[in-house]
Amino acid sequence: MFSMAERYLGIIGVAEALGVSRHAVHKWRTRHPDGSDHPFPGPDVEVDGAPGWRADRLGEIVRWRESLPGRGAGGGRPSLARQEYFKAAMARGLDRDEATRALASFAAEFPQMSEPELCSWLVEKFRG
Repeated sequence: MFSMAERYLGIIGVAEALGVSRHAVHKWRTRHPDGSDHPFPGPDVEVDGAPGWRADRLGEIVRWRESLPGRGAGGGRPSLARQEYFKAAMARGLDRDEATRALASFAAEFPQMSEPELCSWLVEKFRG
């Protein structure tokens, strides 16, 4: 009997999906542990001490990051790739919240793509 292995994102996968360094993800987990005011979403599995999150939880992690205390209105300045994506999405009639949710959905659907790659791909789809 053949079974499909469930796909998980490790620290590097989460970092690439969010367009940040793996150090940033490590820092978030250290600064925002379980029991803190704003705990980082806990992993679904651990293998040899390395955490893993189901790919479909990427949207939850994105929302966690956007709601970090002290990030200011709008969650801080987005990356250049994300800025271009927002510009193209708004030209297509999406507001910022809709564009953010759409990006998180695509990131969960295509976890192998980094956020800059995904933003670029979506901008091209909007133009085409």
